[in-house]
Amino acid sequence: MRIFTNARIYTLDSALPFVTALAIERGRILAIGHDQAILSDYGEHATPIDLEGRTILPGLTDAHIHLEQYALGLQKVDCETATKAECLERIAERARATPPGEWILGHGWNQNDWPEGFGTAADLDSVAPDHPVYLTAKSLHAAWANSAAIRLGGITSSTSDPPGGRIQRHASGEPAGILFEAAMSLVSEVIPRPTADSAVRAIQVAQERLWRMGLTGLHDFDRQTCFTALQILHEAGDLHLRVLKSIPFDALPDAVGLGLRSGFGDDWLRIGSVKIFADGALGPRTAAMLQPYEGEPENQGILLIDSEDLFEHGRLAVENGLSLAVHAIGDRANHEVLMAFKQLRALESQAGSPPARSDRPRSGSALRHRIEHVQIIHPADSPLLAELGVIASMQPIHATSDFPAADRYWGQRSANSYAWRTLLDFGTKMAFGSDAPVESPNPFWGLHAAVTRQRQDGSPGPDGWYPGQRLSRLEALQGYTTGAAYTAGMENRLGHLSPGFLADLVILDNDPMTCEAGLIKDICPVATMIDGNWVFCDLPVSD
Repeated sequence: MRIFTNARIYTLDSALPFVTALAIERGRILAIGHDQAILSDYGEHATPIDLEGRTILPGLTDAHIHLEQYALGLQKVDCETATKAECLERIAERARATPPGEWILGHGWNQNDWPEGFGTAADLDSVAPDHPVYLTAKSLHAAWANSAAIRLGGITSSTSDPPGGRIQRHASGEPAGILFEAAMSLVSEVIPRPTADSAVRAIQVAQERLWRMGLTGLHDFDRQTCFTALQILHEAGDLHLRVLKSIPFDALPDAVGLGLRSGFGDDWLRIGSVKIFADGALGPRTAAMLQPYEGEPENQGILLIDSEDLFEHGRLAVENGLSLAVHAIGDRANHEVLMAFKQLRALESQAGSPPARSDRPRSGSALRHRIEHVQIIHPADSPLLAELGVIASMQPIHATSDFPAADRYWGQRSANSYAWRTLLDFGTKMAFGSDAPVESPNPFWGLHAAVTRQRQDGSPGPDGWYPGQRLSRLEALQGYTTGAAYTAGMENRLGHLSPGFLADLVILDNDPMTCEAGLIKDICPVATMIDGNWVFCDLPVSD
């Protein structure tokens, strides 16, 4: 048994939201209360640990991460630079240390931050002429490749744009070096794939970094290699994060054939939703919009699937017990997805599925469908997520990262973007994440963004960007705790610090509920516990 006393404990349990002490036994919360009561009832069973007023929160969950990409990305060139020249110098440095002919991979560039805009293949050729180079954009919806990589991908002036993608070209028709959406696969498919063993090693390193950020759970959206690696880790007893694992859309028939259902698994690794893409992203202006982008009258983005096709594919999933997680960023994409969900909910109702209820997390409850990102939504569609019981899986840090691009390309429509307050006021269930490696998985950066709508440098001003969409600290925290647990169908044992719940918690060096709002981003965990065991601890306590 473990007993913590003299702490500031936010339980997220509405029946007893704030206590100073708790007791843990066999990986579960045994009791919560105030020091005297807990010590009186349990003090003789363990030596109490005096936390000297430190803050305890339930363990935090990143509800949208690409775990394998994040883990492997720790080995890639960091291309998130203020200038294109700085990015090219980092590629040159890696080229000097890499044997000729080997791939150089990087991630994080954002042409919207560079005065020159997009780079070219020639730019990369100048610093890495002897290596194929492939650099994914911060959005993960575009890639920058050099001539060697383009040749290996078989791309020439006569190569047609693939469905759902575009090859940027010079006036001559020759590929310029930038690949959008589905065109990225022309090169990415020829890059040597990481093995499951290499993914295992990378994830082991990454999970230690994630613990230090206060994360105890993830909703992962990577593919088969990641799932295999997670199973290997789980079998070996080395998986110490609670993972909800999505299924790629192209694997839907295989999942149905195997009889997989959302929620299958255990408290460490379980099946989540089928991931489908409805559109692109804001950065490369491929998010599907109802009206053209500002200054681009011919561009309304790329719609990858409409409501009728999504319904037909979704029917196969829901009839076999699989929920959907649909990537939708633009207002047209969100509209099409909601229309499909309206049809799917009617189908589920006809089949006798009960309405979504938080007290029915197990079999028989409605499928926990979700829209990933919901970055801009038409006001007429805003109530529909709550009405249809669709979860808004959003990433608060996207708003502060993206607002200059949103203002530039969406103009006044930005008032309806990253609309957390609007959606929450309609009663929408929300789960928060990072989309790492698109953004840092540090949840305190996300909490800061949700509460302030400011970047870490304070821009765009003291009230934040469209301050009417800010959330309270408790509302923001719920996105990383109770909201994420509900989305995973685990709200009866995760997301709260309540008797009988899993003993996942984080101890902090500052109190995010009372500190100056601008300091939330600087909060650092001093200890993280999962299943009643320390996975990271900088406190002078014995295990």
